[in-house]
Amino acid sequence: MSQYVLRRLLIAIPSLLGISVVLFVVLALAPGDPFSELATNPNVPPEVQAALRAKFGLDDPIYLRYLSWLSAMLHGDWGFSFVSRMNVDQLILQRLPATLYVIGSAQILALLIAIPVGVYAATKPYSLFDQIANTLAFVGFSLPTFFTGILFILIFSVTLDWLPFVYTTDIKATGIRWVLEMIRQAIMPVAVLGLFQAASMTRFVRSAMLDVIRLDYVTTARAKGLGQTKVIVKHVMRNAMIPVVTLIALQMPAVFGGAIVTEQIFRIPGIGSLLISSILSNDTPVVMAVTFVFACLVVLFNLIADVLYGWLDPRISLR
Repeated sequence: MSQYVLRRLLIAIPSLLGISVVLFVVLALAPGDPFSELATNPNVPPEVQAALRAKFGLDDPIYLRYLSWLSAMLHGDWGFSFVSRMNVDQLILQRLPATLYVIGSAQILALLIAIPVGVYAATKPYSLFDQIANTLAFVGFSLPTFFTGILFILIFSVTLDWLPFVYTTDIKATGIRWVLEMIRQAIMPVAVLGLFQAASMTRFVRSAMLDVIRLDYVTTARAKGLGQTKVIVKHVMRNAMIPVVTLIALQMPAVFGGAIVTEQIFRIPGIGSLLISSILSNDTPVVMAVTFVFACLVVLFNLIADVLYGWLDPRISLR
């Protein structure tokens, strides 16, 4: 297993390098730069503008700027935010916990819904429960997150006044009260993302279970006298979860994309909202760092999926 993980780590390194090259070139070729406002500011002399551009290497060739950025990144220097006036790594570390909290909670909610509903629907195909689950799943992944987010706000915040629609990290309460307020304000964004992911996962879990449940070895296990629960849990679910793990890993980019929209709707101070504000203000170092962090998280989840393959199917780790 350790050699298997090592091989996957070695594959991830060139992937991240390729992603960083593409991101850097696209941002370098985009119109505007962090000092574009200085050109129209009469209070900044031209020689000061030229000195600042020379200091940060904005007029150097793209390949030199990339090599300089990569070298700085490897030494732990992620750059400086020209808008927030602070180091980019500190800015991201301030925003990352909120994003991971919402996304992680949403994924856990999606799995807690999708796996039991999908498994039970597969054991009772075309039953009333199966039809209801399929209908709700179709409705769930047909509605975009920005629509369900606004709908939740109108129902639970505006009409019923049960939940706050603005997420804040500056909660005055302490102790258990603070924990309850954090959970309360996270209910709607987590539900929006979690229900959207659960809808597609439920359909996929059901399909994977139906593919495995008809195989000969499952019939043999039943013929040996094993109970239905043991057959499903021990013999069917483990093999059916392999394609589900693939789906979860491949859906992570969509999850982060949905998180960006959700953070804008609920005003969550995460890296998604940081990315949008940095793009609008031409804060290129922050945009580059945030997009690279998203890419690293996606590669990380794919690596975790590869490790889970080896656990679910030990034959994979020997190849």
